[in-house]
Amino acid sequence: MDLVLVAPQAKPPVARIMDHGKFKFEQQKKDREIRKNQKVIVLKEVRLSPTIDAHDFDTKLRNAIKFLEKGDKVKASIRFKGRAITHKEIGQRVLERFAEACAEVATVEQRPKMDGRSMFLMLAPKNEKE
Repeated sequence: MDLVLVAPQAKPPVARIMDHGKFKFEQQKKDREIRKNQKVIVLKEVRLSPTIDAHDFDTKLRNAIKFLEKGDKVKASIRFKGRAITHKEIGQRVLERFAEACAEVATVEQRPKMDGRSMFLMLAPKNEKE
C-alpha cells in the first residue's frame, strides 16, 4: 500500500492509502476506453470547376454525399484558372448549388470564401439528433 496524493491543489491536499500500481493500471484502462469511443473526423475534398457540366457535378455530388453519410466533413473547392478569376460569381453560384443539393445530409459550416485563386465551402454532416 502507498500513500498517494489524489488532489494536490485542494485545500487541504487530499491523500489516500491505496495500491499505486493498481490505481495507475485502472487509470490507463479508463484512458484506453475513452480513446476507443472517440470519433476521428476526416476532412475530404471535392474539387469543382466554374464551368462544370451537369453529369460531372452529379458525380462529385454523389461522392460528397457518400463522404457526409460516413461522417466525414467535406471541403468543396473551385480553382480558378487564367482569366476565370474575373468571374468569381460563377464559381460562387456553383458552390451554392452544391450546398443546396447536399442540404438534407449536411449543414454549411463555412459559406463560399475566396482564398487566393480558389474558392471553397465547408460542409459538415448533420447530427442524428436533429
